[in-house]
This record gives sequence, structure tokens and C-alpha cells, in this order.
Amino acid sequence: MTDAIRLQVQSPLAEIILDKPEKRNALSVEMWAAIPDLIAAVTQNSNISVVVIHGGASGAFAAGADISEFAEIYATPESAAASGRTIAQALNTVETCPKPVLAAIDGACVGAGVSLAMAADLRIASASARFGITPARLGLVYPAGDTRRLLAAIGPGAAKDLLFTGRIVGAEEALSMRLIDRLVDTPTAIEAARALAGDIASVSQWSTRAIKAMIAGLSNGWADDSDNAQALFLEGFSNADFEEGRDAFLQKRPAKFTIR
Repeated sequence: MTDAIRLQVQSPLAEIILDKPEKRNALSVEMWAAIPDLIAAVTQNSNISVVVIHGGASGAFAAGADISEFAEIYATPESAAASGRTIAQALNTVETCPKPVLAAIDGACVGAGVSLAMAADLRIASASARFGITPARLGLVYPAGDTRRLLAAIGPGAAKDLLFTGRIVGAEEALSMRLIDRLVDTPTAIEAARALAGDIASVSQWSTRAIKAMIAGLSNGWADDSDNAQALFLEGFSNADFEEGRDAFLQKRPAKFTIR
């Protein structure tokens, strides 16, 4: 385990903090390897409702991959494949976390930083945020999973624009192309993401997880009338949060949801 990435919990929020300020949080393979265990800890903790990934006090989300280790981790096809699997596993774990995951982006979010941010459910950025996807500047191609997530968010035209050029875009342009979901005027995106996390934590957590599962299923080929989609929809009517939400609405009081 590395101390360059850590988990901080203040229920109902968990924060995965990138903490390598001397390299503006450039992501090493060791940092990637730590992510699945952090997400597992979040998933298993019933007191956690929402996860925020951010770059702490470094002034950057993640300025890319840690290029200083490239000569070693990409020395052979075998080592390159092993490193690729480690990174892909980390991103897939973030993407498939059953609880909502937010990326709070301040400062540089480049290359591997964009990969990590795109695996989150929502991306919140401040005006200081800068984005770039730069494999073409290194003679590389963006991995398949990263490209799939990018395409789903911004479409092929904008994806080709960013990937062909490797150019850096500001927060306003990132918002216009849907690379981010919210551009906030708070001093940092972290503050805004914590507030949004509080809003999400206040509703039914059965619903937020079912919504995430429904969107993932439909994105991966479920039809409107597929058995999985119908079962998930119908399950909603037999859970305790639905009963509480219905009663609270009729009684004109705030709901006290119990599913964790």
C-alpha cells in the first residue's frame, strides 16, 4: 500500500484522496493498484453513501501518469500488459462501484487523470481545472476502456478532437463538450462535490444504487423489457425505502430512509 493515495471517511461521505503533491498527483502503478481495496472498503461500509475522489491540497486532480516509471513498467510486452491490467482493474472498480462516485477536479486533470475522472459517475470542476488526453504526444493509443468511457460521455467527434491533438482545454470548454457535468464557482470543486454528495446521501440509497445499476445495464445492452430491467424496477415496490418514502409523502414529513 502507498501513502500517495488514501481513504478518509466522515459518514456518509468517503473521500479517496490523491496525495502526491510533489508530482501534482501523477498516478503511479502502485497508486492504481491501491484503488480496488479502497473501493472495496467503501462498498463494505454501510455508513458510506457517496464517494468523492479528489486531489487534496495539491492544487491538481492528477497531472497524468508518473512518466518516471515508464522505462520500467513498459520495458517489455509482458510488463506493459501487466501494468495495463492493473490500471484497467482500478478503473473498472471505480466504474462499477455500487455507490455513487464523484470526481472533484481542481487544476490539472491530464491523461491518466482524465481516465480516473471518467470512471466516476459525475465530474465536478472549478474554474481552475484544465483537461488534456495526451497519448498521441507519447506515441501511444488510449486504452479501450478509457476510450469507451470517453465516447459515452462526449461522443466520437469531441473524443477525436481531444485525442488527435492532445490539446489542453479549460473548464468552460470541458463543460460545453460534456467532459464534465458541473462547473462550479466555489473556491474549489471539492467543496461543491461535498455539498452534492450530501444531497445524494439524503435520498434513498436503495434508489441511487438501483439507478446506477439501471443506467449501467441499459448502457450495456438491456432492452426496455429485458428481465433484468423489469426485475430491478419491480424490486423497488417491495423495499423498505419505498414504504417510508410513500408514507412520508402522504404525511407531509421528511423521509427517514433506512437502507444502507
